Amino acid sequence: MTAHSKWHLPEDRYFDPDPAQRRIAMELYKSVADLPIISPHGHVDPRLLADEHASFGTPADLLIIPDHYVFRMLYSQGVRLEELGIPRTDGVPVEKEHRKIWQVFADHYTLFRGTPTGAWLAHGLRDVFGIEEKVTGQTAQRIYDEIEAKLKSPEFRPRALFKRFNIEVLCTTDAATDRLTHHQAILHSRWDGTVRPTFRPDAVTHLLHPAWPENIEKLSEVSGIVVDGYPKFIKALEERRAFFKSMGARATDHAVESAYTEALIPAEAESIFQRGLQRKANAEDAHRFTAHMVMENARMSIEDGLVMQLHVGALRDHNDLIYRCFGTDKGADIPVASEFTRNLRPLLNRYGMDSRLTLILFTLDESTYARELAPLAGHYPAVKLGPPWWFHDSINGMNRYFDRVMETAGIYNTAGFNDDTRAFLSIPARHDLWRRTAANWVAGLVVRGVLDTEDAREMILDLGYRLARKVYNLG
Repeated sequence: MTAHSKWHLPEDRYFDPDPAQRRIAMELYKSVADLPIISPHGHVDPRLLADEHASFGTPADLLIIPDHYVFRMLYSQGVRLEELGIPRTDGVPVEKEHRKIWQVFADHYTLFRGTPTGAWLAHGLRDVFGIEEKVTGQTAQRIYDEIEAKLKSPEFRPRALFKRFNIEVLCTTDAATDRLTHHQAILHSRWDGTVRPTFRPDAVTHLLHPAWPENIEKLSEVSGIVVDGYPKFIKALEERRAFFKSMGARATDHAVESAYTEALIPAEAESIFQRGLQRKANAEDAHRFTAHMVMENARMSIEDGLVMQLHVGALRDHNDLIYRCFGTDKGADIPVASEFTRNLRPLLNRYGMDSRLTLILFTLDESTYARELAPLAGHYPAVKLGPPWWFHDSINGMNRYFDRVMETAGIYNTAGFNDDTRAFLSIPARHDLWRRTAANWVAGLVVRGVLDTEDAREMILDLGYRLARKVYNLG
């Protein structure tokens, strides 16, 4: 094995080449590197932590099949999702031999050079599994054997890694109709890890969701309220939010293509809702109803205290073929331009001054950072900015965020960091990247004379740990 076949992960990676900034960045980073991880928003399956004997399965189960960051890159270079074992919704067979899946992944590993996914994978393989060799077509099966053997040991079960990663709290994302069976199992076990649900009502608030009528039936069933009209729909949502809160939830999550908000009068909301039940709702109905439900969920958050997250700007399932064959969340969601200033005005004029509301905004349109989002967060008490999201949770994305947001909003109108991942192994790598990038940004302020070292030490503690804990009420 040559020196060039090992991972390149220097201790001072991601820091500015200027020696003075690099030295200060390292000092700041070391002060937060080993702090507990606050993971207030993500998509880890809670069933992994519900059973103390649960396993991640094979290396392909852990690193490839559930991670759309990984397989979308391979798909972009002509690798069929069937070759990667991604299940089809129509029952057509896909590759079941996980060694073959791993070999395809390894044969194409060079695609991840210079990407955040490559950084996360390298961090996880070296620092978690102790794999020193780079993944290549030649090393693939040897590395597979080593990971597979470790995944069979108690030290690499999900609960054990949860503790090893020093995760203080992990929040999942759960449908409004979820009975939270796995969360109940976690609470009733003797395990001391903290896993909290997050209320996500999209499947019952988006009228054009393919299974919307069926989801309304599920909502009726789990809430015990026959949802045959808009007033009962609202009552059922309030009941579910109360249940989630009783199970430890601290937040809600709402994914919308547009930040548009509108308050409908009750009669109009009822009329649109009935058209939805009859499968007669059109795109305009759906657009206005979603906008209204964003308003309603803000009102509910004021009443029940759940933090409200609004993720804006993804055109979901852009690839019709992939959607028909594989369903949602298969790497085909694409960012679109967004507008916040006018679209959020109805909501913020009604609720933005209320200190009981915490509204965390996320965007896939970076052009809105300095023009709209930072000024909004720098004015309205209810508004906080979420960290760089999805396509932008990278070194360059974080640097752009710091440069465009912080002078106007200040760090205390932001929400710290969340990893927003399904890939459990990448959680410590993502937080490490944020802490390094944040330390480098703060160090830049010190060398330019903007901050003294006392303020810098406080700021990196806030950015690396305390802000997320405070904003999401996880203290």
